[in-house]
This record gives sequence, structure tokens and C-alpha cells, in this order.
Amino acid sequence: MDLIADNISQKVWSYHQDESGWTLAKNSKDITVFWKPSGEYGGNLYRGEGIIEDIPENIIPFMYMPESRMKWDKALKSYSILEWIDEDTAICHTVTHSYGMGLISSRDFVDLLRIKRYDGGIVTTNSISVDYPQCPPSSAHVRGHNNPCGYVCSPLTENPGHSKLVVFIQPDLGGMLPDLWWSQPCPITSSI
Repeated sequence: MDLIADNISQKVWSYHQDESGWTLAKNSKDITVFWKPSGEYGGNLYRGEGIIEDIPENIIPFMYMPESRMKWDKALKSYSILEWIDEDTAICHTVTHSYGMGLISSRDFVDLLRIKRYDGGIVTTNSISVDYPQCPPSSAHVRGHNNPCGYVCSPLTENPGHSKLVVFIQPDLGGMLPDLWWSQPCPITSSI
């Protein structure tokens, strides 16, 4: 698992460094979302950016610890850490709500999560879906697959006490999705 976690950390960091080919999808007062074709699968890689009033060491745990994540991520029905591999690496299980009065089934994801720190106070989360025998697929949900994804949180030197948070997601939701799905904003990206 260490090799996988290290590779995913490098991949998410490479997304953060890549400034080319992004297309603007959404721009509001608080967040900007871009997309580009994914190099991992047939869908898109999404990049959301915003400024948060706090430091990375406080923000990043808020993004992945169950007691915090369930407070802010309204797309989730449940979220838990199944196993801590070491102090910076865990296996997580995420279950989403169904959408469109049940037209879109609930999805679940089992992900390897690695927290990584970089010079300058930058803290990241880095995730990818993995097979985890202790949490097999269930008929209650469609098993989705998260391609390399994560958060990069950087302190703002020009505005101490604030950080830039960048999220990268590229989920393969699996299962059958009605045509209606593609004509509406993606519930995952609209909650960014």
C-alpha cells in the first residue's frame, strides 16, 4: 500500500503543478472550477479552487476526518475510516446519497488515503480507490471508483491565517446513469 500511496501523492502533486489545458466550468465569488480530459480514464479531471480562513494543518483534517467531513459534505450518506495503516495512511469508505428520486443509485467508494506534507507548510490528501476484502461491494450501492484525487492546501504568504485549497476529483461513478444525469450539474462537482 505504501508504493500505491506514494505514487498517488506524486500524481496529485503533478496535477497541482499542471497549469495547461484547463477549461473554466464555474466561477463564483468563493470558488472556481476547471476541467480537462482525464489521463486516467474516459471522463474528466476536475479542479476546484478557493480561499479558506485558516492554516493547512487545521483545514486538511477537516476534509477527511469522519466527525468533520459529515458536517460539510452533504453529498454523503456515510463516511468512515476502516483502517489506519500508519499515522498518515488510511482506508476510507464513502457512501453517497441517491439522486433524482432514486433515478441515480447511491454509490460507495473504498479509497486509500495518504496525507503528505511539503516544504512551505503545504499539506495534501491523496486518494485512489482500492480493493479491500474487508469491505466488498454491496447490493445496496453501486461501487464507484475514484481515480487519483485529493486536496492541496497551501498557506497564503500575502494573507497569513488564510490558505488556498485546491481539490482534484475524477470519479468513475460506475453503473448505469440516465441521460438526465449528463444534462445536470454533477452532484459531486456542484458540492465543491
